[in-house]
Amino acid sequence: MAVKGDLANVENMKTRSIAIILCCLILATATAQAQPNIVTSAQVNGTWKSKFGTFKIWALGKQRLQVEFSGTYEYKLANGSPMANMGTGRGIATIQNRTAIFKPEGAEAECAITMNFVGGGLKVEQQSNCGFGHNVSAAGQYRKISAGRPQWLSRIYGDRLIILSTGVKGKG
Repeated sequence: MAVKGDLANVENMKTRSIAIILCCLILATATAQAQPNIVTSAQVNGTWKSKFGTFKIWALGKQRLQVEFSGTYEYKLANGSPMANMGTGRGIATIQNRTAIFKPEGAEAECAITMNFVGGGLKVEQQSNCGFGHNVSAAGQYRKISAGRPQWLSRIYGDRLIILSTGVKGKG
């Protein structure tokens, strides 16, 4: 008789343990979903690099980022000589949570660059032609190479973007 009672107690303890574990999992999931999925200015500020491009990003406040992109498309001529197309874009992006939307000044209406700050990296998707140059694209996975304030080729004054330099040095 004692064996039946012991087995019933063991089964009862197993059921209670499983119920407690399930409650904890549900509570942990609800807590994780309730927390906002945002990034801080320290997480976005800096220079981000991929194999064929660089983003310079600085938080301006009020969910706005100053953004500059420079990219290349490398290829070889028929004779094997290396060549590259280069392109740049700059402007103001708006950010909500972990995603910023950027359309460079002067880009075509269909252009949209989506920047997702995830896992310490930057994942960029480009929709349509953004006018960077033949086959130059901002799309890719970027890693932060500097958290400091970027060296800009342009400046923001109020709502206006002023180009300071093209970054091309003249001869002489």
